[in-house]
Amino acid sequence: MEFACLDLEGVLVPEIWINVAERTGIEALRLTTRDIPDYDQLMRGRLALLDQHHLKLSDIQRVIAAMGPLEGAGEFLDWLRERFQVVILSDTFYEFALPLMRQLGWPTLFCHRLDVVDDRVVNYILRQADAKRQAVRAFHSLNVRVIAAGDSYNDTAMLAEAEAGILFRPPQNVIDEFPQFPIARTFDEMREEFRKASLRQL
Repeated sequence: MEFACLDLEGVLVPEIWINVAERTGIEALRLTTRDIPDYDQLMRGRLALLDQHHLKLSDIQRVIAAMGPLEGAGEFLDWLRERFQVVILSDTFYEFALPLMRQLGWPTLFCHRLDVVDDRVVNYILRQADAKRQAVRAFHSLNVRVIAAGDSYNDTAMLAEAEAGILFRPPQNVIDEFPQFPIARTFDEMREEFRKASLRQL
């Protein structure tokens, strides 16, 4: 049995925080794990910005409600489901992701939660530390092979832990630091990388 483990933002849907930054004009919210590898440092900065600008969870959810999957993502996901068990491993939050999951046909999602008080995001709650790598390790303990795909620093541990890892539309700094992973820039190229990785495991 093979699992396909995918990151969410930047792979199947646009970057949520970048969309919030564009809608609110708060440029510092454009930073993602492509820019700051330390996830806690990144999230502490985001929480401080939300507090400083009095942005509520409902404000962010309104932005997300107007988003949709990347062009071709739904068809790619359907193709994967015919060939693999598909799991989304993301550093987003259930409070953000559910409208997008609906548009993708409710794939299995492992991510984190927000601590919300009176519509204010006061903290974030990790499902577990190093969650993407740990999920792949758990699948291995069930004698499952994993092919993983992601776009950013916080995906590279998952990609390294899997039998095969694929970078999808990564920024140049990630390409430079992780040359061992093949790169796909379109969903057609991603299909081909999944085919090749699956054949190598036969």
